[in-house]
Amino acid sequence: MKNNTYRGSLILIFSLFFIWAISSNLLPTMIRQLMKTCELNTFEASFTETAYWLAYFIFPIPIAMFMKKYSYKSGIILGLLLAAFGGFLFLFAANIKEYWAYLGIFFIIATGMCFLETAANPYVTALGDPNTSARRLNLAQSFNGLGAFIAAMFLSKLILSGKTYTRDTLPTDYLGGWEAYIQFETDSMKSIYLVLALVLVLIAILFVFFKFPKIKEEEAEDSSDKLIDFKVLKRSHLRWGVIAQFFYNGGQTAINSLFLVYCCVYVKMEEDLATTFFGLYMLAFLLGRWIGTLFMSKFKPQNMLLLYAIVNVILCVVIAVFGGMIGLYAMLGVSFFMSIMYPTQFSLALKDLGSNTKSGSAFLVMAIVGNACLPQLTAFFMDQNEHIYQIAYIIPLICFLFCAYYGWKGYKIID
Repeated sequence: MKNNTYRGSLILIFSLFFIWAISSNLLPTMIRQLMKTCELNTFEASFTETAYWLAYFIFPIPIAMFMKKYSYKSGIILGLLLAAFGGFLFLFAANIKEYWAYLGIFFIIATGMCFLETAANPYVTALGDPNTSARRLNLAQSFNGLGAFIAAMFLSKLILSGKTYTRDTLPTDYLGGWEAYIQFETDSMKSIYLVLALVLVLIAILFVFFKFPKIKEEEAEDSSDKLIDFKVLKRSHLRWGVIAQFFYNGGQTAINSLFLVYCCVYVKMEEDLATTFFGLYMLAFLLGRWIGTLFMSKFKPQNMLLLYAIVNVILCVVIAVFGGMIGLYAMLGVSFFMSIMYPTQFSLALKDLGSNTKSGSAFLVMAIVGNACLPQLTAFFMDQNEHIYQIAYIIPLICFLFCAYYGWKGYKIID
């Protein structure tokens, strides 16, 4: 009976990994789309990522405090409803068509998703045998990869029309002129986010009525315990885990968020073909998750992390040197080898934290703030060096070096 309860709980939790992957992996498409609808350059549009991921720096500690006082379940339901509210606000943004409104909405949606990530990652590690927590979290993150693939291969095609005009290049016979073109492109964004908001509400309802098992960590908590314990950062394997997650997230998002821009602006690829490549890119990520999860039953997670990180350093060298289509194919390889990094680093960093797991999870989620600055730095280098744009991929290369160190030494529990 207990196993059935665990299984049902895990299925619902896995749905969260899927849904927040849809949300975050729509951002590269939105960057490309907002460059058109708000008339932005690459660097300006990259602040879409900043608005989204800044929430992950501000709110994990308050969220961890909330869940410490109440429960994982309460945090998940609140997060789902908050993200849904952000999705419904697209009705407002589509009317005023101002960049600041979209940035505000992405911040709200990300705050809701931050609740889900802060709760779901440690909940999966705690719901079962501690010795298989890394493998279980990689399995859960496989659903994240599935969501990323669907967002890239299919939803991106529903948003991007394939028509890229400026005020000067818009055909003179375009019905309704510039305003009609912008309205058409804006409505394609609005529709996707309204559907996403409805799905989030439905999932929240399921969570309200499903009875989740009380895990050992929550049973052991005392009301006198601190809501958040900063002393947990004295544990070196967690501290290095936070650093590794900062650089991993920044490196991954630098490549993800600029993928369509790389294809359309620098390689001069049509949007329809670019979104197909983006789908293949995310398919490589999904396959990497599944294959990595299988291998993790035979190989130590830290050894796989080290190997995958070193391979990605080499692939980033290829991108930085060659660029163009060679760089694009190298990115497909990077996506495959990035696949296990986040969940593996997360699970290794949470080991042996006991009642401080929620605090540790909060700091690890805060490390996602790397997404709010490193992609912008990469975009700035691309925008300022148009003829050698590929040199910007030195930044993800440096990020993967930190991941390699964590798989080599940083993961060790020494205090």
